Amino acid sequence: MLAEVLIFVPSIARYRADFLLTRLKQAQIAALTQLAADDMVSPELEAELLKNAEVYNVVLRRDEVRQLVLSSPVPGEIHDSFDLRMAGPWELIRDAFACLLDPENRIIRVIGYPVQDAGTLIEVTMETRALRASMVDYGLRILILSALISVVTAFLLFLAVRRLLVLPIRRVVQHMQAYAEAPEDARRVIAPQANVEELRMAEEALQMMQTQLTGALRQKERLAQLGGAVAKISHDLRNILTTAQLFADRIEGSADPAVARSAPKLVNSISRAVSLCEATLAFGKAEEPPPQLRRLNLAQLVGEVAEGEGLGADTAITCLIDVPPGMMIRADGEQLHRVLSNLMRNARQAIEATGQPGTIEVSAGEDEGEWWIRVGDTGPGLPPKAREHLFSAFQGGARKGGTGLGLAIAAELVRGHGGRLELARSDADGTEFAIHLPKGTTDIAA
Repeated sequence: MLAEVLIFVPSIARYRADFLLTRLKQAQIAALTQLAADDMVSPELEAELLKNAEVYNVVLRRDEVRQLVLSSPVPGEIHDSFDLRMAGPWELIRDAFACLLDPENRIIRVIGYPVQDAGTLIEVTMETRALRASMVDYGLRILILSALISVVTAFLLFLAVRRLLVLPIRRVVQHMQAYAEAPEDARRVIAPQANVEELRMAEEALQMMQTQLTGALRQKERLAQLGGAVAKISHDLRNILTTAQLFADRIEGSADPAVARSAPKLVNSISRAVSLCEATLAFGKAEEPPPQLRRLNLAQLVGEVAEGEGLGADTAITCLIDVPPGMMIRADGEQLHRVLSNLMRNARQAIEATGQPGTIEVSAGEDEGEWWIRVGDTGPGLPPKAREHLFSAFQGGARKGGTGLGLAIAAELVRGHGGRLELARSDADGTEFAIHLPKGTTDIAA
């Protein structure tokens, strides 16, 4: 419609100008008839010529002489004069709408150039009734044509919008509804097909989201199944270890000095395994107990972990312990033992994978607000994929066959103390983890 308006405005002005030029041409023909006669034409013939030309007077200027060629009584005063010789586009548009909006019948004077160089000027006097009626009729025809074009355009636009937008959006909605019924079914993930770039981007984003969600749901389902299996295994393993603990208690009373020295360590290891099974069962019930904090000697604890992992100063993988002998920290000894055991075991396995000797170093210190423990190795460093999900269960495994649970468990246990476990460095020279434990009890999470 806007395009039609922009077309209508100059069109109606052009139509008015053509109408007036036609009157001038008709009046010129009538005037030439008068001039061609040998004698003066009769009043009746003059009136007929003016009637056919639909004007009242005709003035023709030839050879610098202005001559009233045809004339008749004018029924009123001349309302306005229009010179078509010098009229510009804006002037023609203004005059056209002034005539169209004026319902009164006016007497006007129109001036223009004669055709075929039949003079220098022609001037007529005429009414505006026929001009306005013809302009209104032309406007109505333009309006009907515009309405027809608008209807066709609207119908084509409807088809285009339906084809390019409505149907693709409806397809996306149907895919979302179908996917919501069974999000675990990968066959219901949408396949982008839209031709419109924005809709295709939306479909691709929806496809990525559905793929990630389906994968997460499948992983959670596997984790739930694994949790149930681990709970059952831990339950049976606890019963077996309880029986082994009874025999270890009897061995502790042996008269053999070597057996007597080894028995306490065996008892502690079995007790730790029983506690781990019980903790696993408790975790399966979402009832992980908070850490039982007590003061303990860190150097002694690190030595026990190193011995349990088969590390020492004279083994293929050297373990260097740089912990002050009298350093006391406040933590859950059992949970901290598990954290250090996981870190040192990962370090040992990383060095063993290279087939070369290496070193594991455990150092510790403290300041006013926290204790810190560093576990470093001279292994090959962590691969980039392992760093992305380092502390995520089943995703941060750095070696073939690893589950990625060790670091996730260690990080969770450290968070339970109100601290944090972080990767200090990992490059070609090795890997180092840092444990930070707060000294204030208010920071310890339940």
